[in-house]
Amino acid sequence: MRYAFVNPNWDFSGSTYFGCQDPHYPLELLFAFDQVVQAGGEALVVDAQVENLTTTEVAPRVRDFRPDFLVIPTAPSYLFWRCPPPELRIPQEWFSALRQSGTHVAIGPHPSATPGATMRKTGCKIALRGEPDETLPQLALSPWHEIAGCCWRDDKGEHISSSLGVTDMKALAALDFHNYPVELHAHRHHVFGGHGRGAELEFARGCPWSCTFCNKTLFRNKFRERPVDAVLTEIDRLIARGVDYIYFIDEIFGVGKNVLRLLEGIAERPVKIGVQTRIDLWTEETLDLLGRAHCISVECGVESITEQGREELNKNCRIDTCRISELLIYARQRIPWVQANLILTEQDDRVQIRKWQDELKSHDVWVSEPVPMFPFPGSPLYVQTFGESPDDNAWERAHHFYMSQFQDKGFSDIQEQQPAAIEDLECTY
Repeated sequence: MRYAFVNPNWDFSGSTYFGCQDPHYPLELLFAFDQVVQAGGEALVVDAQVENLTTTEVAPRVRDFRPDFLVIPTAPSYLFWRCPPPELRIPQEWFSALRQSGTHVAIGPHPSATPGATMRKTGCKIALRGEPDETLPQLALSPWHEIAGCCWRDDKGEHISSSLGVTDMKALAALDFHNYPVELHAHRHHVFGGHGRGAELEFARGCPWSCTFCNKTLFRNKFRERPVDAVLTEIDRLIARGVDYIYFIDEIFGVGKNVLRLLEGIAERPVKIGVQTRIDLWTEETLDLLGRAHCISVECGVESITEQGREELNKNCRIDTCRISELLIYARQRIPWVQANLILTEQDDRVQIRKWQDELKSHDVWVSEPVPMFPFPGSPLYVQTFGESPDDNAWERAHHFYMSQFQDKGFSDIQEQQPAAIEDLECTY
């Protein structure tokens, strides 16, 4: 069987999306590629964003490959599945333009939360719930009703799975990137100066916490690590192709003892790294190791400056605000960029927030402005807000709520300030 994996050339005009808009490695497609080949199939990866290709330019490449399955994600990269664009405008466009190329399969946060609506909106035949790395090859090998998370449409209607795909992280061998244009990828995620060649990698997937705002429940939920040696092999392969910076897309980098072994290995290599984490996982000793591992960018989810606010968000933070400040300042003495992220909560006083920001900034720790929370379908916040699990109108419901809450209060400074209605964004296709 032949699989064509296509990462669209993403465009976020009019969207409430607040993630980075630069290209990022489509790791979910690269892992799936290897799983397909391992199962005896053939695969093609086209990253239209990093190559800056249109649907017209991609169509002949896919058509000439003659795929049995065409796979398109509904959000850009695993890194942003937890904060995706709510609308399906871009996947709709790409499925439509490549409509004659095999059986269409959607993967990502939208099919994970609302598989029926995703299939109807995009016209695809199959929607995979959860992580697709290992379930995609099974489409050619097993009855679909036996595949975890597999939803499909046929003459009898829609078949919606209640299960989710969950990947065995130890089964993901080291990527060799022979099928990816590494040299075209210059973006260094969460680095705001200088130059070089960046890449993204994944050491661990999932998170042992259940913060209210985090949209990871329906995919990448349970915490699992990959073998340290596999990740170090990937790093060596990328270094050989000119990469000098790697950003780890792990939901929560720093959990578990094996991460210290990974950092010790990275410290011996000529490469810089960036991570997203929570500061209460670290001590002065482990922050010293993070610095020795050439870390130049750390993004820390603090969320609230009060214990009550963190409790409201179900952070289960193990230290108080004073200790948070202390560790952030200590980290900044060893790492060039340290950022603390805040979220709007009812427990935080704006004056106190500004005072805390100013204190941290005086030590060169950057503190974000508090950002509004989007009740992503599948997150605890969605259920808390609407009192029900996601249904076919979940994305529209969440989007309307978000717009009504923050249209007058203001959106994040990295968002479109006048986003369009989700129906307007999707109506073209």
